[in-house]
Amino acid sequence: MQLRPTTESDLDRVTSVTVDEPVGWIEADRYLEELKEGMYRPEWTWIAEQDGRVLARALWWGHATGEHPLALDCLYVDPSVEDRAALGAELVRAGLRAFTEQGATKLPLYNLTLPQGWREDPAAVAATDWRREAALAAGLTDVVERLRLEWTPDAGLPVSSGRLTFTEGTDEEFLDVFRRIAQGSLDGETRRNVALMGVEAAAQEEVDFYLGCPGERSWWRIARTPDGAVAGLALPSATPYNRNVGYLGVVPELRGQGYVDDVLAEITRVQVEAGAELITATTDTDNAPMAAAFARAGYRVAQTRLVWSAPEAAPAA
Repeated sequence: MQLRPTTESDLDRVTSVTVDEPVGWIEADRYLEELKEGMYRPEWTWIAEQDGRVLARALWWGHATGEHPLALDCLYVDPSVEDRAALGAELVRAGLRAFTEQGATKLPLYNLTLPQGWREDPAAVAATDWRREAALAAGLTDVVERLRLEWTPDAGLPVSSGRLTFTEGTDEEFLDVFRRIAQGSLDGETRRNVALMGVEAAAQEEVDFYLGCPGERSWWRIARTPDGAVAGLALPSATPYNRNVGYLGVVPELRGQGYVDDVLAEITRVQVEAGAELITATTDTDNAPMAAAFARAGYRVAQTRLVWSAPEAAPAA
């Protein structure tokens, strides 16, 4: 058994792999298109082969301008393999080890997209189980379950109460609001980042991340009460595939008063005025208040996503 990154000569074998399990996977056409754009790369695509036969494949994805991959998008192990989880883990470990040796300071996470209600489908449960075992065995032991939501025009624009006004702001102003809304946040990633690196660094990472996204910086808004006090932020954004909600939040002292509905309505309005006909969003399944706000705004749950990542050590004091 040989585990290695691919070369151009492997392309036909890589794209001939198909996944017939009820989980999200990357079709050949998408892989080839994004391979040209640099979001998939031969060196980020790993295979396990034996006697010339591909028995496992891992597709890592990253930004076209990025030096290292950000996420494992698709993990496949041939059903004929006796222990699919073991081989999957071995392949993922090999890739992660190589990325670390190449200078990656943050290991890519693993996204597994599942249909809504997947726990009621035995085939989806089985497909998830061996991938979960592989992720954990490869060291990706932090897991969060997230909902992927979608808004389309048939849902109608969510109605704002008119209690807030929205203004533009400088990067420093947005950084300050990020610091404030990180306190007591129910979002799992925000809590994790604050615990690992502190509020200041976590807020700076969020600002830097969204500045690097394809969305327009001019879309960003600070929410204010009638007396001019900061109530939160509305940050419409985009991925290479869709317009999205990006980030939203309400400062701790104003939570529980329904302002989140106004902030989400503003994000939706900005995106629609900029021409969006599909707006995506994600939230943790544990964040019931945010999921309820999306439902009130007409966002429907389209998929569930399990995300595994490597635990990060907190910085030394």
